[in-house]
Amino acid sequence: MNSTELVKHIENKRSFLCVGLDTDPVLIPAAFQKEVDPVFAFNKAVIDATADYAVAYKPNIAFYEAFGPKGWESLQKTMEYMPKDVFTIADAKRGDIGNTAYKYAQTFFDPNCAGFNFDSVTVAPYMGHDSVEPFLRFEDKWVILLALTSNPGGHDFQMTKSEDYIPLYERVMRLAQSWGSPEEMMFVIGATRSDFLQKVREIAPDNFFLVPGVGAQGGSLEDVAKYAMNSRVGLLVNSSRGIIYAGDNPAIDAKREAKKIQEEMSMYLDEYYIK
Repeated sequence: MNSTELVKHIENKRSFLCVGLDTDPVLIPAAFQKEVDPVFAFNKAVIDATADYAVAYKPNIAFYEAFGPKGWESLQKTMEYMPKDVFTIADAKRGDIGNTAYKYAQTFFDPNCAGFNFDSVTVAPYMGHDSVEPFLRFEDKWVILLALTSNPGGHDFQMTKSEDYIPLYERVMRLAQSWGSPEEMMFVIGATRSDFLQKVREIAPDNFFLVPGVGAQGGSLEDVAKYAMNSRVGLLVNSSRGIIYAGDNPAIDAKREAKKIQEEMSMYLDEYYIK
């Protein structure tokens, strides 16, 4: 999915919601445990309940690969069930170089390999350009680069300043823009860092941001829209636990929460989105 298509879906649904499928078998409601594949059955129910309100879905790969072949099968069935008009994110946070990085890219981008055909994958930039470039070889695919994350440990490295007083996260964002265009590269920006939202938008005015941390982690959706929206909207705001574990019945509970977020997003699109 290219940026024009993504923006069109955002405008049509009046939503920039991404639903995170961090599906933990331990937390799946009892009604799904009797299914042959509880994880897929639960994901299917969540997708059915939220597809009218979400423009993207983000399976957290760790929740699937932890269970080996069975987990990969659940993920494969989930991806095959996805609506055609949603943007898909493999939240894998891969970070290696050369042929290894390329194999990671093939895993998620090349359906002739592992069978997946994600639109994007999250990548860790710590090893530099040659850990990111292999992912950029795939046409109409996106790299979503970790930049400024919402976890407390993000301070350990991301805020470290070099001799020119530029923090590491800013150096990553500025340099990475020379590796790929805004048509193929997004950045992960944590919503709990609301005091930085305006700054990161100044650093990367044209890129999409994937924004976790709204909802259960305490980030403000209004702050994200007010300070980080651009002329293409430029935002995919993720909610995982707040939607998928909102209650025991996704058809009611996940739908309710997704609809509530979408309605708030619609309001902010009216207020802050200037084409």
